[in-house]
Amino acid sequence: MGFLDISIVLQAFSIDSLLDARRDGREQTEHEIRAFVDGVVSGAVSRPQAAAWLAFVFLNGMTHEETVALTRAMTESGETLSWPGIEGPFVDKHSTGGVGDKVSLVLAPIWAAMGLRVPMLSGRGLGITGGTLDKLEAIPGFRTDLNPAELHAVLGAAGCFINGQTESIAPADRILYALRDETQTVPSIPLITASILSKKLVEGLDRLVLDVKFGTGAFMKTQEDAQALADSLVSVGCGAGVQTTAQVTGMSTPLGCAIGNALEVQEAVDTLQGEGPEDFVNLCLELSGDPKGAAQVLQDGSAWEHWCLMLRGQGGDPEAQLLGADCKVETIEAETSGLLQTCDAGELGLAAFRLGAGRTRSEDSVHPGVGLKLHAKLGDLVSKGQPLVSIFYDAGRGFEEAKTHLARGLALA
Repeated sequence: MGFLDISIVLQAFSIDSLLDARRDGREQTEHEIRAFVDGVVSGAVSRPQAAAWLAFVFLNGMTHEETVALTRAMTESGETLSWPGIEGPFVDKHSTGGVGDKVSLVLAPIWAAMGLRVPMLSGRGLGITGGTLDKLEAIPGFRTDLNPAELHAVLGAAGCFINGQTESIAPADRILYALRDETQTVPSIPLITASILSKKLVEGLDRLVLDVKFGTGAFMKTQEDAQALADSLVSVGCGAGVQTTAQVTGMSTPLGCAIGNALEVQEAVDTLQGEGPEDFVNLCLELSGDPKGAAQVLQDGSAWEHWCLMLRGQGGDPEAQLLGADCKVETIEAETSGLLQTCDAGELGLAAFRLGAGRTRSEDSVHPGVGLKLHAKLGDLVSKGQPLVSIFYDAGRGFEEAKTHLARGLALA
């Protein structure tokens, strides 16, 4: 059922009746939910009416069947992608976001080197959680606005791409997410589930791997909440016809040693060349679904080759200098000896945010070069005078505020 049918659909299901059902907690049919979603996109459902519907979902929840129906309707509200002439299986990964989380940059070429095809549509960061597109755009010339024909070509040649989402993809999510943000209805598991999955199921996937994070540096603060979201994502993803798995992982300390866009790309490059931090490498291997096979393609250089193919296909230069451009660097050293007892992802993420690595609003710009590089990890034994963290900063922007967050986020015992 598409937009050509919307007037007929809304005659059968009046907007008032759709709202009444949600308000009263009556389960809605797939046709009713699709009528609502199509009406949101066409404008037949007004913003106040859509906001009311979201508020009723927030208060009353949705059944599994309703959430599957909402996800499908949002997925099909715009353009969907297909890959004729390219042999699958097609797989993607999504993280709910964290500090230092650059797994997508490494996992996509790992999977491509293992014979999978990875059509990855990603987004930008908000707050302290960095966005994959922001990281990649720190690479000179790298394009995240490829059209479908260009995406098809890169996927065929490199086995993977990482691109932005266009306005024609899942437009219902773009409208509903903005309303959720305005009406304080973001933290609803059915709405989060449909929002995440609708932007992934447009990719024509066979399999989807989810990394649901919890802790001070994540959207979900408790393991219980993260597990509830993971369970919902897996259940609804499978219900929508895509083999979906999820892992719940901690984000109370940063992943890897780099926080900030260019710094994280460099750490991803180091990892693809066999020099990545242990915790980061281990998570990449674990999420791959085949740790032994993933380790092999890292070791033999084939994952690096697919990274280079993807970069060239999207206009980037694998040899480009990433670090130190237009930034000053100051390194903080340990004042005493001891164990690094505190390395708080939330505070370190805020430090990088103050430097300009993140954004408050979607239209804000980010500085590609600023951020942090950790020289010690949680639990490490540190000697007096040993470097703890290097601050990459743009003179006059957030340096003192960042140091305040670092003082709270790093502590020896």
